Amino acid sequence: RAPRRARPPEAPLSTLLTNARVVDGTGTPAFDGFVLIDGETIAAVGPAQEPLPPADRVIDVGGRVVSPGFVDMHSHNDFLLPDQGFDGLIDAFLEQGVTSVVAGNCGLSAAPCVDATRHRLERMAAIAIDGELDWSWRTMGEYLDRLETAKPGVNVAQLVGHGAARYVADDRGRGALDDGRLSTAVAAAAQALDEGACGLSFGLGYEPGMYSTNEELVAFSKAAASRGKPITSHLKAYSWLSPIYPLTYLKPHNLRAIDEMIDVAKQADARLQISHFIFVGRNTWRTAETALGKIDAARREGADVMIDAFPYTCGNTTINVTLPPWFLSMGPAAYRSRAARLRLRAETEIGYKLVGFDWTDFQVMEIGNPEWAGLDGLTIAEIGRRWKMAPFEALLHISERTDGGAMVLIHGYSGDRAGHGPIADVLAHEACLYETDALVRSDGWPNPAARGTFPKILADQVRARGVLTLEEAIRRMTSASLERFGITDRGRVMKGLAADLVVFDADTIEDTPPGPRRPAGRPKGIAHVFVNGAEVVTAGARTGEARTGRVLRT
Repeated sequence: RAPRRARPPEAPLSTLLTNARVVDGTGTPAFDGFVLIDGETIAAVGPAQEPLPPADRVIDVGGRVVSPGFVDMHSHNDFLLPDQGFDGLIDAFLEQGVTSVVAGNCGLSAAPCVDATRHRLERMAAIAIDGELDWSWRTMGEYLDRLETAKPGVNVAQLVGHGAARYVADDRGRGALDDGRLSTAVAAAAQALDEGACGLSFGLGYEPGMYSTNEELVAFSKAAASRGKPITSHLKAYSWLSPIYPLTYLKPHNLRAIDEMIDVAKQADARLQISHFIFVGRNTWRTAETALGKIDAARREGADVMIDAFPYTCGNTTINVTLPPWFLSMGPAAYRSRAARLRLRAETEIGYKLVGFDWTDFQVMEIGNPEWAGLDGLTIAEIGRRWKMAPFEALLHISERTDGGAMVLIHGYSGDRAGHGPIADVLAHEACLYETDALVRSDGWPNPAARGTFPKILADQVRARGVLTLEEAIRRMTSASLERFGITDRGRVMKGLAADLVVFDADTIEDTPPGPRRPAGRPKGIAHVFVNGAEVVTAGARTGEARTGRVLRT
């Protein structure tokens, strides 16, 4: 029995976790033991045979696993975290064991911004939030200061978005940058990196990233590499045929996109993290072996290339990701041009058949128009039937009326609901880390990854399939993810490190997947979650403790 300690007034409480199966995040074998939390820090870790240290509070975890808190490698929560009004939307991440997020992905970050182009950032932010921000910051340093004042609900490592930096220099948003604008944009990214951003993100399937030349990407990447910080990239294409490259290009577009980004990283001598390594559309799945082989080859040649992925066969994005640059660059006039609509319809319907999509694969998360209440959760095919129009026309109507802001879940990512496809091979690959890439809204149909990513990986890849050991899976979810961005003060169960911890039952942990008309539920098997020593989840549910995260400047 652990002795209670005499605690002076105002001293932080200490908590002793006993009868624990400690998986420390390093990949070394688990052991039976205890973990002592004192304030925000892990004060002691020891094997079961050692005498227990005194503590104010003792929790017998009953043989459950105690591991570091999970790290969401790919988050868009930087738009939520400055405002306490969005607190409830973070609960889903905490309840699945996430204690740290890497935010600012896909070239979309909350900073830097300038008044002249803030409207463009506000449009970007609308992807991630369904409310308003006060935009009281301009630089990355000011944004991180604001986050620290607001006290985020989770720990936050913040990337600077290429798109945000580009908008500092260019109010057009479309087309290549001339030398002067490029210099200004790179300088804005460099300043953000110097002010604490942990790396640089690209979003090459979105505006404005889709208009960037490879020379521009190299220039930005050199700014990150020269500061010892990595680059992350949403690639130009994730399907073998895409709107980004010409239809006449014979090489599968997703493979070309991988090659181009690896080449950019090599030219800049940058560490590369390829975001959401997915294979979009059933006819793209067969390229997975070749794509993973490209990662292996680059690593053998000495390039520092890794990937991240989520365990679901659907992913969230904006409805405009389905539209090509030539159409988007025309602006609102494109929707009124009969010639443009005819060309787009031909390209879209032929392209979807070739890629292996049908209109049931496009599910509306949040349509963003109160006139269309009740459509969230429906597929584009179902909406077309309701509106008595072709699915293509329904998609284009939604895009036009929501200014491209409608959110969709696209299915057929790296597999299907029956378990076919390469998703398990991707998740098991030695270079793969884990992410949610989940956009969360107060209304609409949620992305299941927001609730279940890490429990699902532990249930499927570790317990059911046995392709990963528990220790290796936890290493990837924790220390390996943080170390990728130079963060070493947490991510391991070790004396002196931050007390970000998850207590879970390895035999029962799993997600609660969605049904045909039922969104994903709270995961099973999570007992406790601690963020910087504060218990934020008890018996799987959010507690009253709030906003105990830290800003992880690098």
